[in-house]
Amino acid sequence: MVNQVHSTDSNGPLSKHESSGTSSSSSGGDSSKESSRCSTPLLDSDRTDRLREKMRHRMESGDQWFSLEFFPPRTAGGAVNLISRFDRMGAGGPLFIDVTWHPAGDPGSDKETSSMTIASTAVNYCGLESVLHITCCNQSKEKISQHLSKAKRLGLKNIMALRGDPIGNEWEEEAGGFSYARDLVKHVRCEFDDYFDICVAGYPTGHPEAKSYEEDLRHLKEKVDAGADFIVTQLFFRAETFLTFLKDCRAIGITCPIVPGIFPIQGYQSLRQLVKLSKLEVPEEIKEVMEPIKDNDAAIRNYGIDQAVEMCKVLLHSREVPGLHFYTLNREVATMEVLRRLGLWLEDPRRPLPWAVSAHPKRKVEDVRPIFWASRPKSYIYRTQDWDEFPNGRWGNSSSPAFGELNDYYLFYLKSKCAKEALLKMWGEELMSEESVYEVFTCYIAGKPNHNGHKVTCLPWNDDPLASETNLLKEELEKVNRRGVLTINSQPNINGKPSSDPIVGWGPSGGYVFQKAYMEFFTSSENVSALLKVLKKYEPRVNYHIVNVKGENVTNAHDLQPNAVTWGIFPGREIIQPTVVDPVSFMSWKDEAFALWIEQWAKLYEEESPSRMIIQYIHDNYYLVNLVDNDFPLENCLWQVIEDMCKLLDSPVEHPTELHP
Repeated sequence: MVNQVHSTDSNGPLSKHESSGTSSSSSGGDSSKESSRCSTPLLDSDRTDRLREKMRHRMESGDQWFSLEFFPPRTAGGAVNLISRFDRMGAGGPLFIDVTWHPAGDPGSDKETSSMTIASTAVNYCGLESVLHITCCNQSKEKISQHLSKAKRLGLKNIMALRGDPIGNEWEEEAGGFSYARDLVKHVRCEFDDYFDICVAGYPTGHPEAKSYEEDLRHLKEKVDAGADFIVTQLFFRAETFLTFLKDCRAIGITCPIVPGIFPIQGYQSLRQLVKLSKLEVPEEIKEVMEPIKDNDAAIRNYGIDQAVEMCKVLLHSREVPGLHFYTLNREVATMEVLRRLGLWLEDPRRPLPWAVSAHPKRKVEDVRPIFWASRPKSYIYRTQDWDEFPNGRWGNSSSPAFGELNDYYLFYLKSKCAKEALLKMWGEELMSEESVYEVFTCYIAGKPNHNGHKVTCLPWNDDPLASETNLLKEELEKVNRRGVLTINSQPNINGKPSSDPIVGWGPSGGYVFQKAYMEFFTSSENVSALLKVLKKYEPRVNYHIVNVKGENVTNAHDLQPNAVTWGIFPGREIIQPTVVDPVSFMSWKDEAFALWIEQWAKLYEEESPSRMIIQYIHDNYYLVNLVDNDFPLENCLWQVIEDMCKLLDSPVEHPTELHP
């Protein structure tokens, strides 16, 4: 269906152009059901459902791995920082992370600092296989079942079943609850059958409350026999302590994977506190080294790294240890350094797909997304979280994607990692004109300080520095941003680069990847008037879609069909096309893209201030444009399109009248 766009102002640049049936509200209907019509093989074997199967696969292949433990932060700001840490530490390739459970911190609630929220965010928004701790402490069977049902609903598939530490000095039985992890494991299996993979804790020197080491081993076997899939141990300080424990476990018939818990010493006081909580003894040889340097944090940390590396080498060289579990204390430097020295930290530049995947079970087959959310994958996941099915193999021809509204800009995993003060220094404590905004965009692209000497490392549409792929376009992007073509998303044309390419590669080995040149930007109505004249001579090579905040738009997309802009060819696979430009989805994205001007930039300033009014003017009057150059084997023509637009604007004869929608 094709509708004529009627602008509220007849002088608007779109008023004389045809627009294909779009509106500012693109809701209703379930696009996901329409979009999942064929199946493409998963991109790698590690996308199997079960953590225990991933573990088994690594063990059979001799591929040693690591995992990481975190605890929920106390503040909302801490939650933002922790999710950023997940993204950074997730780059090294952990097999899983786990999140601890603190009964005093309302761990099963929807608070942004709860264990449940942090663990589910890691799964859904960071793409990390996550294990949620659950303890018996102060919980009835019914309450535990409620927590487990909620965890399942949120996409969590793995549980660490623990008795937990008492809130007071002595353990108090909960009426209708459990006093032993063994019974908690039985309950999980009884109520949820085989849905959850279950981890339990092991104590290489014996649980401090056990009557003997041998008795504690028997209790551990009871937990495994009740249905536990693997064991992660308490920390220890000597490799032989764990290896003896492992041998003793095997001797009494415990056959499941047993993962050693590693604690890189990071500070004198933190070690004392951890030892106090775990009731462990620090070996004399460690005390003798640490005592003289206890006030030197750097020396303590360096010693802790060295000690952890040497102990881990012994464990790994034994060939009895499939992986290492690190107690991070929510810090990253020491753990990452240990992993790098061990050769376990592997930042593989090849991605399974060109965008950040989610680890939610229902999204496991998802392999197609619109390109618009390339720099805001967490937002895309949030807005599609209620879909029952996800595009697999092709996006499909859907007339109405059911994208949820994005009104919750305050959510910690959608907020900028930067504080307000830092954003003001980057984006301008006082804006003088629209050109001040152009400078911010240009400095971000160039990676250079602004006129106040502050480097611009993010924008409202991208909370990270420029991607390496976008760096290929850096010089041309700088030029167009200086002219008021404010780019928020772009990709170069690629014609058959190996899938192993460190910049643009993705997918399995031995493949080749392709891309059409793409550019998305905000620009003034004057520029749009000239651009529409220029684009006539580039059809059908260039597809375009232009829209303002009110939803008035024009596109030359045929019948609103999606346009594949990234695809890959791999041995023994069908062609995979994971990124599309979809005209209907663009109308949902434009609501978010325009709103970010206000939610993340304008609101930094006082109401009615000149700076806020400048951002408000851009929001109200600029257009959002996307351009696709379909001839990917040829040189990218989009730069020439913009150059022609600028020449037309500069021409005294052809200069169009400035138009406002």
